[in-house]
Amino acid sequence: MRRSAPPPHMQFPRAAGLLLHPTSLPGNGGIGDFGPDAHRFVQWLADAGLKIWQVLPLGPTGYGDSPYQGFSAFAGNPLLIHVPGWSAEQQPTHAVDFGEVIPAKHAALAAWLDTMPFDAPVEQFVHEQHHWLPDYALFMALKQAHGGVEWTQWERGAAQRNPAALTAWRARLRADIERIYKQQYVFFGQYHALHRACRALGITLMGDVPIYVAHDSADVWANPTQFQLNADGTLRVQAGVPPDYFSKTGQLWGNPLYDWARMKSNGYAWWIQRMRAALELFDMVRLDHFRGFEAYWEIPGDARTAVNGHWVKGPGAPLFEALTRALGPLPIVAENLGLITPEVESLREQFRYPGMAILQFAFNEQGSTFIPHRYDRDLVVYTGTHDNDTTMGWWQSTGEGDSTRSAETVLRERAFAQRYLATDGRDIHWVLIRTALASVANTVLFPMQDVLGLGSADRMNLPGRQKGNWGFRVTWAQLTPEVTDRLHELTSTYER
Repeated sequence: MRRSAPPPHMQFPRAAGLLLHPTSLPGNGGIGDFGPDAHRFVQWLADAGLKIWQVLPLGPTGYGDSPYQGFSAFAGNPLLIHVPGWSAEQQPTHAVDFGEVIPAKHAALAAWLDTMPFDAPVEQFVHEQHHWLPDYALFMALKQAHGGVEWTQWERGAAQRNPAALTAWRARLRADIERIYKQQYVFFGQYHALHRACRALGITLMGDVPIYVAHDSADVWANPTQFQLNADGTLRVQAGVPPDYFSKTGQLWGNPLYDWARMKSNGYAWWIQRMRAALELFDMVRLDHFRGFEAYWEIPGDARTAVNGHWVKGPGAPLFEALTRALGPLPIVAENLGLITPEVESLREQFRYPGMAILQFAFNEQGSTFIPHRYDRDLVVYTGTHDNDTTMGWWQSTGEGDSTRSAETVLRERAFAQRYLATDGRDIHWVLIRTALASVANTVLFPMQDVLGLGSADRMNLPGRQKGNWGFRVTWAQLTPEVTDRLHELTSTYER
């Protein structure tokens, strides 16, 4: 029997890069943005010998300020827009105080946008983004008009998208809608300018596509039949993951689950639009929670923890076949962490998407697939991710308060790591960076916190924590010539 040829795939060159969300960039605006500091940072990446800049999702954030719970899978976060001449010098430079920054930045942005005409270039932009922008602008204007509550709590005509009601609301909210159009026009203009700067210096921009979208989003409000919802729009079932090494009660995400049968019936059109939009922004993308495409953890909509869920088969190969037919070979990195089965790995290997290995997890048991001597070239290696503790925090942990590691486990891991890495633990962050760079894996990435040797207080996210996440920022004073030169020497030594 003649075997079919494998699907075309992207081959990633040997390179190293940095994980840093734009909100974490230096600057005096209270939050990082796409302004001059971002362009200066791209030059710093090049000076350090790094060739990849990985960011988290760039959409507008909602409750909890999480990039993974945005109001749109297509829109840009207005907090990342650089407002000329505006600063928030009273804000700390080492962390984002979202409670203070959000109202101040939105007010400054609105005042600036009100001086900008709604002219032909803006109208052309709206026309080009017709498949998502009008719905998003109306959604955000309606949300503001209803005091910020979730769309299921709006007046019925708006919540249920009654055509006559929406026509009336569009007329009433015209000024707000046009301001949002201009906002998105400026966001994408500044972003593409930054992307061009990256390309000019040989820097690849790597994005992040979450598998799910937020329930309180324009995506769900505008396309309710694509999701498993009750008649009133509330969650019938929700997404999450079972207990794992991040949380002993699992993770309850609160995202609606897709109606995959309906999506398949229209050729996965929504997903094709979403991936096309991502590839217009990024040179490569990390596809979050890849295992959910093979099978996903379905939890009752009213559950309080993720424990009482069950596995349901996902769309599998037909989705990626449709995406490849529409868009060509996809530069995807499959986030294959958690409870991974042979079926998940078979799906990933069928499309030849590189998976991920987390070096912090390499020492928790003998025979770990994350241990460097087991690496393949077609792999993306991280010292840690945005969901991990920093390397210094991981190394200094006592196990106290850790939901997944006991004190005994910590000591056993540390002893194994010391033997394996031939280290006494000094400069452990540089030891792990060097180990990753020296490996055969084509792609190596590390968070900025690991480059700087920062502790747990500076981690980006602690899964399950309701507040205090996503605020990390770096300062220019931390990016010393010594750090830059050391990175450049390492990336050069290991031919990255």
